[in-house]
This record gives sequence, structure tokens and C-alpha cells, in this order.
Amino acid sequence: MATVCGRAAIIGVGLIGGSLGLRWRERGCVGHVVGFGRNRGTLERALELGAIDEAAADLPSALAGADLVVLCAPIATCIDLAPGVAALAEAGCLLTDVGSTKAALGAAMAAALAPRGAGGPVFIGGHPMAGAERAGVEAADPYLFENAVWVLCPGEGAPPWALQRLRALVRATGAHEVLLDAVRHDRRVAAISHLPQLAAVALAEAAGEGEAADPGLLALAGGGFRDTTRIAQSPVQMWLDVLATNRGPVLDQLDRLQALLAALRGAVATGDGDAIAAHFAAAAAARRQVPARQKGLLPAYHDLVLFVPDRPGVIGGLCTALGAAGINVQDIEILRLREGEGGTLRLGFRSGPEAGSALEVLTGLGYRVQRR
Repeated sequence: MATVCGRAAIIGVGLIGGSLGLRWRERGCVGHVVGFGRNRGTLERALELGAIDEAAADLPSALAGADLVVLCAPIATCIDLAPGVAALAEAGCLLTDVGSTKAALGAAMAAALAPRGAGGPVFIGGHPMAGAERAGVEAADPYLFENAVWVLCPGEGAPPWALQRLRALVRATGAHEVLLDAVRHDRRVAAISHLPQLAAVALAEAAGEGEAADPGLLALAGGGFRDTTRIAQSPVQMWLDVLATNRGPVLDQLDRLQALLAALRGAVATGDGDAIAAHFAAAAAARRQVPARQKGLLPAYHDLVLFVPDRPGVIGGLCTALGAAGINVQDIEILRLREGEGGTLRLGFRSGPEAGSALEVLTGLGYRVQRR
């Protein structure tokens, strides 16, 4: 791939920053990647893993000569860094970030860049909607952003060259860019990311209180409880930053949830089955609008579900057979598994015709397959 920028400075080389460095160096779209952060041990490990070419000793040396700067630190830290980055960045340098909220940092960067004028650095906010269960550079993955949505918030007056360059860098990671106003972005993620996080925390905490009062309660928890509370274990420090910089939209969503819970409580208290059924129907209708499998805002996959025996190489064998037929599996998930017997897999395909062709291949191999 052609070089998009000569020198990129990644400020904060953790999961996201490390993954970016790995991917851009692998694709050759960035000539030289320099990393900077507070933890020297992390930077040395990033060098060992190949996520960066150089570890900077301080912010001025990190930004010297850089034509791209990516802020991958926590949001509050990025806001604190904004004046220094704006003052030190070269004229014509493209600045961006990977934070989960956009309006607060965008405002901070706009204020910090104002004295530099039209010929100074350019900031375009970004939010790659991808992550992993583990944090830190040790978990860095060059394919972390594959098929993910990367929201870009260019703001008014962003020069075309800057957006074009950032789009090329985003596409080099395998992600797909979506343009959104920063305020609209924050309002939307409050509803589909921040509110679910807080709801999961409250649900898990309520169950914990139940366990304290009635030991053994959590031993009965099944898949539904595990699925709805999985994110309750997310690191709190990141969420403190998110909630502090998106307080208004999050409070609006909490008010909406509280009103719905109050209405449900009232219906249960009065035994109003029709009202309860109406809430279930509205929830089911909303849930059906969510694509079955996606990262961010991409179209849903077309799924096949099949039973496979528990034997070495079975998954590799069926993927090889599909590959030989020119069919690419976009997503794969083990739904259920019993050791020694077998289990159920879900295979995701990009299009309906591709899923249909895969159905024919797998049926021909003797697998029991259902289209979903």
C-alpha cells in the first residue's frame, strides 16, 4: 500500500494505539511510527511487539516532524494534552483521537488550535467502535478494526485533504468510516453503549445484593444473566472519563430507562397483563431492528447454524471446503459445545447468495445446516 503519511505519533500505546501501530506498519501506509506514553515499560514492550518504530522520551520529541498525531490516551488525559499538542504539532499536521466521546475533546482542541490559525494543525475527532476483553499493548491485534465502523467527526471547516488522508488511514486498518456530527455521535453512543453499561452494572450489583441476602442465588444464573451482565466487569477508570464527558446525554438516557422501569413496575404491581405485553412487544420490535451480527453500523451477516462433531480439525476442514468453493466466512461463533459429543456453530457470510452457496457445500458434506 502507498505511504499515506511519513511519520505518525501515537500518544498512548495500549490496546488501540498498539493495534493501530501494528496494522499501519504491516500495511506500509505510515513510514515511521513513534510512540509516547507515561510508562516506559509499555513503550519498550510496544517496540518488542513491533507496534512502534521508536519510543519518544517526551511529547516534544514525539511530535517533532510528525504529519499525523493520534491521541489514544483516556479522554480526560487527551483534553489535558490538547494545549500542548496544539502548540507543538507541525503546521499542516493532522490530529485525531480514538475516544468514546467526541464533543468535549473537539471543543478543547478547537480552542487550543485557534491561535495557530488556518495554516496550523487540523483536528478531526475519531471513534473506532472496536475493542477486546483485554487491555494494554500485550492485547494489541493488527486485525482489531477489521470490519468495524470508525466514526469521524470533522466539524465545520475541516479541509478536504485532512479528511481524505484520515479516511485512507482508517480504511488501511480494515475499518469503514462513517461521518457524524460530534453532538449527534455522543447522543447516540449514550443510548447504545453508555446506558447499557450502566444498566449492566446496576443489574449485576442488584444480583450481588441478592446473593448476600440469599447465598446460592448466583449459582442459578444462566446464559441470559451472563450475557446481559458481561460488560459489568469493564474497567471503571475508562468509564469515569466517558461519563464525565458525556454527562448530559447519559442522564437523558437514564431518565428514559427509569421511566420505562417505573411503568413496568406499575404494570406488574397492578397485574396489568396488557400493559406488560405492550412493553414486551415494543422491546421486541426495537430489538428486531438491530442487525444480528455486526461491528458498529455495518450490515448484518447472513448466518448459517450447523452441528459439528467434537473431533480435531473439524472447523478447519469445513472452512477449507468453503474456501475451495470460493466462499469466504466473515464471522464464526461457537454457540454450544459438549465435550466428546460436538456442538453448534454459527457461520456468518456477507451476502445472501454466498450463504446459500455455503449451505449447498455444507449440506453436501453431510452437515445438518439451518439458515437463520
